[in-house]
Amino acid sequence: MKLNLRNPLVFLDLETTGINIASDRIVEIALLKIYPDGTEEEKVIRVNPGMPIPEAAVRIHGITDEDVRDAPLFKEVARTLARFLEGCDLAGFNSNRFDIPLLAEEFLRCDVDFDLKKRKFIDVQAIYHKMEKRTLAAAYKLYCNKELVDAHSALADTRATYEVLKAQLDTYQDVEYEDQNGRISIPVVNDVAKLSEFSAYDRYVDYMGRIVLDENGVEIFNFGKNKGLPVEKVLREQPGYYSWMLNGDFPLYTKKVLTQIKLRMKER
Repeated sequence: MKLNLRNPLVFLDLETTGINIASDRIVEIALLKIYPDGTEEEKVIRVNPGMPIPEAAVRIHGITDEDVRDAPLFKEVARTLARFLEGCDLAGFNSNRFDIPLLAEEFLRCDVDFDLKKRKFIDVQAIYHKMEKRTLAAAYKLYCNKELVDAHSALADTRATYEVLKAQLDTYQDVEYEDQNGRISIPVVNDVAKLSEFSAYDRYVDYMGRIVLDENGVEIFNFGKNKGLPVEKVLREQPGYYSWMLNGDFPLYTKKVLTQIKLRMKER
């Protein structure tokens, strides 16, 4: 099924030095932009992460320190990348939990003001796991009846993800989904906003889900001793908690969201 798009939709996949959003870096970015008329544009960017690539990561994606020795740093391609993504919604496989949060961190580190939260996100893995609960290679086999060659090659994974989403639209167009609260909905429809809503895991305020919205739309902490408590209540009653988070090993975007809430409280 051809995607029904109002804005261009960019499928992305990152190869990185590891899986820690706060401390790891990008070594390769693959982008596949689908325009509303169906036209495609792809781009692959190698990035020097400014740190050694661990052997464990090399075994997964095959990109070595030598491969990126002469590649640009992320800050040298950030503005070009931001222009490529401007006005686009985003899609990927496990992108809501990894690729998008890590990309947001990289933009923040080089002071490029590119607010990804303005975009719609479609996480093809979330749709797949809710409906079938497997992996990208299995999804490719199930939905497209093809073997995924060159798995963990960023561009191969990116293109496979695009093909899987189109096949999901065909597969689930008449299927109802029952969520954990017993509500029935038609989940996979050819609409980016609804796909974005369905593929979201929670009502995240930051990308990593450290701060989420409760059923009343109130920002609450989603981890640690204050899990379930309103952020504003914690900041008022535990003034040292803000400093602890700012000095801790939390993603920059989480710290930015926390600071925005604190500044908002002062303005009242």
